[in-house]
Amino acid sequence: MVTLAVFHIGGTNIFIRRTDTALIAESIARHRCTYAFLMQSTCQELAEMNRDRRLDFGCLRSVSVCPEWDAMVTVVPARSLFGYGQTELMGPVAWSYYGWGDSLGRNGRTGPVAQLRILDDAGRELAPGEVGEICVRGPTVMHGYWRRPELNAQRQRDGWHRTNDLGRREPDGSLSFIGPKVQMIKSGAENIYPAEVEGCLRLHADVADCGVIGVPDAQWVQSVKAVVVLKPGARASADALIEHCRARIASYKKPRFVEFVEALPRAASGALDYKALDAAHGGGGYPGGETRGA
Repeated sequence: MVTLAVFHIGGTNIFIRRTDTALIAESIARHRCTYAFLMQSTCQELAEMNRDRRLDFGCLRSVSVCPEWDAMVTVVPARSLFGYGQTELMGPVAWSYYGWGDSLGRNGRTGPVAQLRILDDAGRELAPGEVGEICVRGPTVMHGYWRRPELNAQRQRDGWHRTNDLGRREPDGSLSFIGPKVQMIKSGAENIYPAEVEGCLRLHADVADCGVIGVPDAQWVQSVKAVVVLKPGARASADALIEHCRARIASYKKPRFVEFVEALPRAASGALDYKALDAAHGGGGYPGGETRGA
């Protein structure tokens, strides 16, 4: 699953027989690996083993694991590391390896095992730049949910698997994952996607991590709230971060509130736990449900 795209574009895959920390470390440094399929515990072991920085891991792209590990590697958002996929598709169907790109939310291009379209609720394909549901068909798409005929009729109509995720086709043909449908924030008549606001916030030099939620608003249904972890020694203010967003994305998408915390709640997989974030910081009122899952 992970090595297919690298093989397809003529890259190099490095295989080892077992999880041997020393061998992994030497392989990364010697072969200048840009990605390694590692559990968080292994990353922590590697960081401990390489405390003296004898080996250079700077080539390796990785999600954030711990400060010691993050200082050794190139940290990237989790969603942009592989590309885009889900369990129902047997893993990724769009791959970052087909062009890393430099635009916000870029998730690479579709691989050889699937077709991908961005469709509206009526099943019409949307033009590049428009946000709609990511829909996929091909031999790796599941046959259906077990004994869920009504759900299958809704999610697999017209021969396309509806992922329940929102995305956007870029002008160059690549995919930008926006976020799950249920994570959409509704402010007045506008739809706001947390992933886009989070991506913008992470461009600020003082931001180490962030999560964006919707908080109930009597006038606008919801308002945007950013929960932010600053880098050590950073002093960015709430107003500065709001202005940073206003200058880069549509003004209605900028956070109305910013709260600073020491760390964000995360699931065992490392993904941001939005349900816990909502519970801790007043999130709710989402169009797809009161709270969001992890």
